[in-house]
Amino acid sequence: MPKKYTVTPWEVSGEIDYGRLIKEFGVKPLDDKILNRLEKHTGNLHYFLKRKIFFAHTYFDAILEQAEKGSEFYLYTGRAPSGPVHLGHLVPWMFCKWLQDNFDANLLFQIPDEEKFLFNEKLTFDDTKKWADENILDIIAVGFNPKKTRIFLDTEYAKTMYRHACAVAKKITFSTVKSTFGFTDSNNLGEIFYTSMQSVPAFLPTILEGKPTYCLIPCAIDQQPHFFLTNDVAPKLGYPKPATILARFLPGLQGMHHEGKMSSSAEQTTIWATDTAEKVRSKIMKYAFSGGKETIEAHRKHGGNPDIDIPYQYLTYFLEDSDRLKQIYNDYRSGKMLTGELKGFTAETISKFLREHQAKREKAKGMAEKFMLRD
Repeated sequence: MPKKYTVTPWEVSGEIDYGRLIKEFGVKPLDDKILNRLEKHTGNLHYFLKRKIFFAHTYFDAILEQAEKGSEFYLYTGRAPSGPVHLGHLVPWMFCKWLQDNFDANLLFQIPDEEKFLFNEKLTFDDTKKWADENILDIIAVGFNPKKTRIFLDTEYAKTMYRHACAVAKKITFSTVKSTFGFTDSNNLGEIFYTSMQSVPAFLPTILEGKPTYCLIPCAIDQQPHFFLTNDVAPKLGYPKPATILARFLPGLQGMHHEGKMSSSAEQTTIWATDTAEKVRSKIMKYAFSGGKETIEAHRKHGGNPDIDIPYQYLTYFLEDSDRLKQIYNDYRSGKMLTGELKGFTAETISKFLREHQAKREKAKGMAEKFMLRD
């Protein structure tokens, strides 16, 4: 029986079959041919690519064509400010930094504060502003180049964005939005219009450069429906179609079959970017779904299943050393490594990663203005 799951820009739940999702979304897998082409430019591949964490794309070949011709392209990603940043949010940004470093690319970082205001009954603009200020510290902490990175809030950069959003809106019918996002008559007008604003940063490279300039969007696959609409509209407005490079979701601590991706609404099973080492350890030890056997004897004899084990899954995202990762996989599968040991090692790995992130986050205080794009 096929797995049941939901993947939309606003909800991700269930056990996701990524092979099926590629077909349903009509995106392309990142195959060896395209990865070899990328490696010619970068000299090496990020471990996110080798481990299929970034696994699919649209029009990425057009971006590589630009690079091969020596033409520049822009990067575009975003963060909707509705709460603190967690580990899952950092994944596309880390990859975005790698792309920026390897292609010396400009990055547009959108903070769609109005999206969260419109889609969340409880949030006010004061809330979204507060979270935007906090989230920007985490964004800067990832290490983007301040000379090549521009962060903007939709409501603050609206003077520039709004007229372009109107041009997009004029080309999208209500029935298209309804069928793309499953909207009904009870959705508010702002929700219906919002995708027009999310399209604009894909066209800003051309607008800012004054000539057709391509754009690559690294993001999780749940955001792709917005960019299908953007791609429909782009040629009608005289812009190149934006490309996307798409990531899997970092699962919550309880595993995909319980809660889909790591989510801001599941406090206990989410690791925040500001969590202490003690908190990280306690959450992993207590809540992380294990692929181990019931008893130590059974585990030693039959081994564990790293493929469903959440601490092991987290290592695929945050342990760069592939030889060590392979050794852990084999040791756990053979029963040589116990569940407690694997959880402990994962807690240490993530705590070390977060300590470094938090130190950079502290340094980011007072630096935000350097990155902001203003009208």
